[in-house]
Amino acid sequence: MRYLSKTYLTRLLLCIIFLMPVSLCLAQKTYSDNLDGTYTNPVIPADYPDPDVILVDDTYYFVSTTMFVFPGVTILKSKDLVNWEYCTNAVNSFPFSPCYDMEGCTRYRHGQWASSLRYHEGRFYLMFVTLDEGGFLCTADRAEGPWTVTKLPKSYYDAGMFFDNDGRRYVAHGYNDIYITEVDASFAPIGSDSLVYSGDIRPGLEGAHVYKINDYYYLYCTYGGLDGFQVALRSRDIYGPYEQRIVIRDTTHGPNYGIHQGALLHTPADEWWTVLMVDSGPLGRFPSLQPIRWEDGWPIAGVDGKAIERYTKPKTNDPHPVTILPSSDEFDHPELAPQWGWNHNADDQRWSLTDRPGYLRLETAKVVDSLPAARNTLTQRIFGSYDDQIVTVGTTKIDVSYMKNGDVAGLAIYQDPYSYIAVKKDDNRTNIIMVNNGRVVETVEINTDIIYLRADPYHGSGAAIYYDGAPVEDSGTVSFSYSTDDQQYHTLGEVVQMEFKLTVFTGNKFCLFNYATEELGGYVDFDWFRVNMHEKTR
Repeated sequence: MRYLSKTYLTRLLLCIIFLMPVSLCLAQKTYSDNLDGTYTNPVIPADYPDPDVILVDDTYYFVSTTMFVFPGVTILKSKDLVNWEYCTNAVNSFPFSPCYDMEGCTRYRHGQWASSLRYHEGRFYLMFVTLDEGGFLCTADRAEGPWTVTKLPKSYYDAGMFFDNDGRRYVAHGYNDIYITEVDASFAPIGSDSLVYSGDIRPGLEGAHVYKINDYYYLYCTYGGLDGFQVALRSRDIYGPYEQRIVIRDTTHGPNYGIHQGALLHTPADEWWTVLMVDSGPLGRFPSLQPIRWEDGWPIAGVDGKAIERYTKPKTNDPHPVTILPSSDEFDHPELAPQWGWNHNADDQRWSLTDRPGYLRLETAKVVDSLPAARNTLTQRIFGSYDDQIVTVGTTKIDVSYMKNGDVAGLAIYQDPYSYIAVKKDDNRTNIIMVNNGRVVETVEINTDIIYLRADPYHGSGAAIYYDGAPVEDSGTVSFSYSTDDQQYHTLGEVVQMEFKLTVFTGNKFCLFNYATEELGGYVDFDWFRVNMHEKTR
């Protein structure tokens, strides 16, 4: 009873800190740690795909794909593989193509793809590929940065860096055909690529990460897709020949469940774990922490062939406190909080956290005809609940006093389709509009300059829902509402079916935006953005 009492108080304190309704928070937590020595998957209930994780001293570092969002290439850190916090975003902006500035083109579904993270002789290395611009290497003396970004002379698709004990360096890479390339200190190739394995279970072998364990080299790979699964390739020589074994292929959750692509970890307590991702519907791809056992020199994940949902936490010498990745923001600091990223590169002359302290000011940055073309759209991941009857609700307060005719400013849920609720200035009238994928569904006129906008994306069952246009039962939806007093909210428009399409290739995100359709010069001030959890009412 004493431990349960401490657990209750801990949850109560977390509710207060994170401004969550106490009754709901105590009934349904939003973090993986169960406070009883166990954890629940997903270990992070949000879009952190293509994980690579390493251990340096007593800290784990986790890198994720962010594609066209900058600051991006997010790095998290943890002491126990369960409780994660932000470390940094390794790449602040990406000046390697005008498409990242949305000048005549965009990089939706493209940009930074699956990364490799390694630590060697006191230095951090991070490698990724963009399909259009090529390969890139980031380096830093500290994980927190600063990071230096260098364009590589060669592209390595889904790279896996490896520093061998003899001082030689290699990169594993490729799609279906997996290659090993020896590289020099600047990661330029030495000689030609060597084909070491071709996927033979089905097309799509990729995501190779390299490990040397005892006398074997292991290529830790995935057969990707909605029902993706993880395999290991093993050889006593880095150039092969390799043999293959399935690490986990869980079909018990249905034909659209996949757990795959990630990292293999050996802890100081002599335990083995793997961090993989699960395609989790419209909110994206969530990381899952699975135990590893070894069988005849092969890693086997999960328990009895199944991915675990609840399990004993990794052993550590000391207990570590619960951490919750932030989502709400009062905009009280002069720097952007780490959970935020811009949709493509920001125009830094058109936004501020200091022009009006305590507010995020978004000036119109470009005259466009729709949200997908707008610059300075500020985004963050939507965190799902462990309870499929709980809705993640985002609310923002906006001062629209200085908008110009044709300006549109508001709160969006962005994927394909996108939808939003916004204030629009028309003929000096202030209207609230709800838009579904470019179509104005409903409009109402208001006569105030302070407005509250709300979006409540409902995750659904957490299964792989609406993946690239393929509907699955219990798919996620979103609806929108507004208020003039933050007390009574009025639903506007229609309920929108959220999807996860490869045309965007990230999970649905909350977005704060302000764009011009007629002329520049207007701006809005966001006072705050708050995320809460509510019981599903529709």
